[in-house]
Amino acid sequence: MEQAIAFILSNFTLTFLVLGLLASAAALTASGAWNRREAIVEALLAYFLFFSIGLSFFYNFVMHVFFGEMSARFIGWEDSPFQAEVGFASLGFAVVGFLAFRGGAGLRLAAVVGPACFLWGAAGGHVVQMIEANNFAPGNAGVIFYTDILIPLLGGVLLWLRHAAPAPLLQARR
Repeated sequence: MEQAIAFILSNFTLTFLVLGLLASAAALTASGAWNRREAIVEALLAYFLFFSIGLSFFYNFVMHVFFGEMSARFIGWEDSPFQAEVGFASLGFAVVGFLAFRGGAGLRLAAVVGPACFLWGAAGGHVVQMIEANNFAPGNAGVIFYTDILIPLLGGVLLWLRHAAPAPLLQARR
């Protein structure tokens, strides 16, 4: 059980992605809207924004600001004052993610594009660390590395699918 909890907490980006999918399924089940494409896409996007952006980046904020030394060790880096800066940037992304959960198209775009720049930049940094420093620590080359690449892609796909939804639903969200 201890190993399962450690996996869940140390691979929080995957954990929050799965929780978002489960919340989407619960919302669709409660509404009975499983047969409506636009409702499915809306649920997936909304809960992606809440969990994979809002909660995930809030967790990152807490870990880097309040547990910076432990976070640095997990990534395979030395502790640094930049830990707090990464944490507060994450807090900003979290707030935008929470606002975008029920926000309009522009806010939702911002909630995906800002973190995408951060995450893809982080993925590039992880690659450099793998090549130059032989850093294959779990927080550098594990699940976090792959979700740094895939979370923005998934967000972009969900935004595109949402934009392709019928006009009346889009107008209601603006």
